[in-house]
Amino acid sequence: MTLPDYDPTKLPRDKSQLRKLLKAERLALPDRLQRNEQLQGVLRVWLTQREDVTVGAYWPIRGEFDPLPALHRWTEGAGHGTGDGPPRRIGLPVMNRETKQLRFHQWYPGCPMEEDAYDIPKPSGTDLLIPTLLLVPCVGYGPGGLRLGYGGGFYDRTLAALDPRPDTVGIGYAHGFIPWLEAEPHDIPLDAMLTEDGVVWSRGP
Repeated sequence: MTLPDYDPTKLPRDKSQLRKLLKAERLALPDRLQRNEQLQGVLRVWLTQREDVTVGAYWPIRGEFDPLPALHRWTEGAGHGTGDGPPRRIGLPVMNRETKQLRFHQWYPGCPMEEDAYDIPKPSGTDLLIPTLLLVPCVGYGPGGLRLGYGGGFYDRTLAALDPRPDTVGIGYAHGFIPWLEAEPHDIPLDAMLTEDGVVWSRGP
């Protein structure tokens, strides 16, 4: 699914301008709700192929895809006294002000929340989780698992410090594809990339 008259070769090369343009485009997508529903389905199916029981996600802002409905359904697929396996848990990021790295605390519908330094809701007083899979929001994305984020470097710093490093899957709408995007020295490529069109990149089979 692409925007009318969309020409990625005409996107600005300056990353600050590119971020501004793609965020504005995302908010203005006339079919964003339809794209959201399609991506919900893509994510739900993709998660069935995984064995993770702890997933780090994000609270959606500025027109981002909301992964939490699909993840909540995913948590209902195991545990809860059914004998189908350990309970599945979702973590949302909490930033460490000193290291500028992210930690993940358990989220569930109705859990206590508070706003962080960027006015983004975060869990308050819930358990610290160590995710084996991170869902990473993308302003844009390029070939080979490259991601264009918001420019703060939080995910790159977090992934560089985590051992073992969790698998990463980028989440975004297809309008954000940047064919000429190149990695910078600090960039850590994603292991997979999902859009409403399906799995557009995967390091695995």
